[in-house]
Amino acid sequence: MNQYRYTAPADEKPLQNLISDGGYTSIFRTIACVGDSLSSGEFETFDPEKNERHYYDMFDYSWGQFIARMAGLTAYNFSRGGMTASEYCDSYAESKDWWNPAYKAQAYIIALGVNDLIGARQPLGEMSDINPEDPTQNAKTFTGYYARVIQQYKAIQPDAKFFLVTMPRSAKWEHDDFTRGAGDAHAARLHELAEYFENTYVLDLRAYAPEHDDAFAELFYLHGHMSPMGYRLTAEQMCSYIDYIIRHNPRDFVNVPFIGNEIPMLC
Repeated sequence: MNQYRYTAPADEKPLQNLISDGGYTSIFRTIACVGDSLSSGEFETFDPEKNERHYYDMFDYSWGQFIARMAGLTAYNFSRGGMTASEYCDSYAESKDWWNPAYKAQAYIIALGVNDLIGARQPLGEMSDINPEDPTQNAKTFTGYYARVIQQYKAIQPDAKFFLVTMPRSAKWEHDDFTRGAGDAHAARLHELAEYFENTYVLDLRAYAPEHDDAFAELFYLHGHMSPMGYRLTAEQMCSYIDYIIRHNPRDFVNVPFIGNEIPMLC
């Protein structure tokens, strides 16, 4: 048997085959999920009498906790509904003690951008907005803040693996001239950041996941956010994509057991 061809078929595409047991994602013992409502298991309710919507972060239903149960690992929810990279860096992470090395993880999945670029209409910025010596001096753009998240966690856990998540395609996020195309620009920038930083990969849901259209929403949405089934499906997509990356780049991950301990990486 040709083991390499068996584990990583040359013509395989990400998310071609969804897995439900975590796959090679389970080689990580800790992951941190940095994100917004869709990373927090947020459920949306609607009161028709008062014409009011209510939002509840229920972390047990987040895709991070589904991954934890599927793959038998520990997942930290470094997320909250409405989160942006700028708020995360300027106040929220510190207020929640999420820069604390006690919570360092072997892998970080970062899913930020919808509230930044589409909600707050923050400038995307340029790669030159990154200060490689002092991330607190990064420019106050999406690129500057997003890179700062990576830089500060790299300072805490230098050998960690980072997975950057693009926005799935969805017409509800591209409703005017400003937001139209923001998802593509976001995806392109994440690919640039993955080239810029070591041990960094892109989970390109925009390219390979189903579009969040009306038919998808009927199956996997509860009002404007995911249903329980939607968060479970997202977890399967995340695990399947990470599994795909590991199988196609096995030498990148041979040192995972040594991330976060005192054993030198000599192998």
